[in-house]
Amino acid sequence: MRQRTFRPARREVGAVGLGCMGMSWAYTESERDDARSVELIRAALDQGVDFLDTSDVYGAGHNETLVGRALAGRRDDAFLATKVGLVVDDLRTKAMRRDGSPAHVRAAIEASLRRLGTETVDLYYLHRVDPAVPLEESWGAMAELVREGKVRHLGLSEVSVGEAERAHRVHPVAAVQSELSLWTRDALGASGAAADARFDSPGSVGGGLEPSGDVVGWCAANGAAFVPFSPLGRGFLTGAITASTEFESSDFRSANPRFTAEARAANQRIVDVLRAVADSHAATPAQVALAWVLSRGEHVIPIPGTKRERYLRENAAAAELELTKEDLARLDEAPAATGTRY
Repeated sequence: MRQRTFRPARREVGAVGLGCMGMSWAYTESERDDARSVELIRAALDQGVDFLDTSDVYGAGHNETLVGRALAGRRDDAFLATKVGLVVDDLRTKAMRRDGSPAHVRAAIEASLRRLGTETVDLYYLHRVDPAVPLEESWGAMAELVREGKVRHLGLSEVSVGEAERAHRVHPVAAVQSELSLWTRDALGASGAAADARFDSPGSVGGGLEPSGDVVGWCAANGAAFVPFSPLGRGFLTGAITASTEFESSDFRSANPRFTAEARAANQRIVDVLRAVADSHAATPAQVALAWVLSRGEHVIPIPGTKRERYLRENAAAAELELTKEDLARLDEAPAATGTRY
């Protein structure tokens, strides 16, 4: 698979990474199979999909433990990213809160290292900015972990350009992770109907509290990677989800505004554009969706998630897909999504 340079580390990684969250919670939890997921992660490494993403909050530590099992004996084959800053209060309902306090940061990294079975994390994100704690305090505590050798690089998740600038003045921001796909373009500085101008309200965990601005451009200008999560629109942009699709009650999408039956029916227009471009390349809608994200810049490393090796291979192959200027123009003009993302 083609590679891209994670510039802060001067390290080559697969152009398409692997988001591991869905192996533990959030999507179709009845299909969770730890043994199969361990094999999938190892298959990913074999195929050059080595940029692995997890968090201490995914399954309240389960996902880190799972990734740690998969990396036993293969730690050096992976570029490993995890996160701090969200705490699960109720695993059944997935009720969470933010905690960016220095004390929590220090305790959380020790627990993450134990679960992951490693002495060092390659990339450590602040999962969400805690409005009750100055960003500089959270970031400063994380910078101490770099100096101690427990973390190599620091990243932010779901922040604005202004927040990235504030953190960058304290310690270099190596990466920003935010949602980016054909139906969520906020991180490109999009405005109007195509964007959610404000991510969420205080106390929730969706995102930041101000318009994001052109975060993708900020990363390019400051030598940071931009890491899009949900580049396939939580599965919708693959074309496999229709207005009649039923979700399990525990599935995050069952209560998501963008996944109501009415919204899914309206959002098929976006899939129609993807499918038309895909047909001209003998590709899949998912591959076109990923190729569009990859076209946003050489510093962009998307992390689609999957539980199946078939889709792992399909996603990796998207790095080889060359979209024409006409393709990109057609995709750029795709209609905005119906429904907010949280």
